[in-house]
Formats: sequence, C-alpha cells, structure tokens
Amino acid sequence: MSMRAVGWAKTFPMSGGVREGRKWTREHLAQLPWYETSPDTADAVVLTVSELITNAHLHAHSDAQLVLTWDSRCVHVTVHDDVGGVPQPVRRAPSLAATSGRGISIVDALADSWETHEQQHGKAVTACFVPPSPDGEKHAGHSLK
Repeated sequence: MSMRAVGWAKTFPMSGGVREGRKWTREHLAQLPWYETSPDTADAVVLTVSELITNAHLHAHSDAQLVLTWDSRCVHVTVHDDVGGVPQPVRRAPSLAATSGRGISIVDALADSWETHEQQHGKAVTACFVPPSPDGEKHAGHSLK
C-alpha cells in the first residue's frame, strides 16, 4: 500500500476520552506502512496522545480534538482544547513526590519535535514522530517550526 498523506480526526470527551483516544489512535496507526516494523514509534505516539488528551481534560477542563496525520515521513499528533486563556504547556521541574506534571516532559522525550499554537478558542499542541526507515535508520529530523 502506498500513501502520500492520510489523516483522521475525532473529539474525545472528558468522560473516558483518554482510554478511548489511545485505542482509536492504535487502530489508525495500524493502517500505516511502518506500523509492524516500528512498534516503539507506535507506542510513543499512543503515549503522547494519552498525555495530550489528559492535559486538555485536566488543565483546560475541555474535550480534546485529536488529529492524526501521516505525510509519508512524519506522524503528526495534534490535540486541541477549546478553552481560551489556558496557559501554554511547560516542562516542570521533576519531583518524585508529584502525582502529575510530567506530560509535556514525556512528549518532549518521545517526539522528534513538538510545538504549541494559540488559536481563537484554546490552543493546539502538535508533536511529530519520524519512524525509522526499513533499514532501521531514522530519516533526517522534521522541524515543525
């Protein structure tokens, strides 16, 4: 199967959205040509989706609109919340005692790149994942900026 670009979008409600978002993401990633040969990339995308949907629910008190796109080089994960005035996500200092606050640090560690966009209503966080080529090498980095 040859794909130049493909994408999917879905809204996940605050009640049960994180679990459903992980399941939905994995089902769609399974359609991509690299899925079977790059399980680490798929797992990183699913974990990032989980973290970003959680952030939209927890910090913005908002449903989360998730968009997944594959452009034959990068899987883009974008999660949008619809509440204005919510601060941009920031990496917090690590604390062993904290029960939350690691989401963006996890995204930063897993994604090849990520950024936020303020929008008319809320914000969107987009992360890019470049799966290894069939020979096991990662393609050149992909910058969102």
